[in-house]
Amino acid sequence: MYLSKEEKQEMFAKHGNGKNDTGSAEGQIALFTQRINHLTEHLKKNRKDFNTERSLVKLVGKRRSLLDYLTKKDILRYRAIVKELGLRK
Repeated sequence: MYLSKEEKQEMFAKHGNGKNDTGSAEGQIALFTQRINHLTEHLKKNRKDFNTERSLVKLVGKRRSLLDYLTKKDILRYRAIVKELGLRK
């Protein structure tokens, strides 16, 4: 599952600082979250796809690292992105 250029720009515009700001932590976290959700659905259907499972674990780790960075850098931005994406309950 690949996102088109327009879909990515829309995601970065919504969560980042602009449609061309692909380096912001919020934009990357949003992109990782979308990919994690897609891989999770794939693994529900294909339980023995261990390569995808490994990719999912790596993505979750990358997202966790970015969230930790945001926590240290600016707690308000962290809280905003977590609430926006619904990562915590």
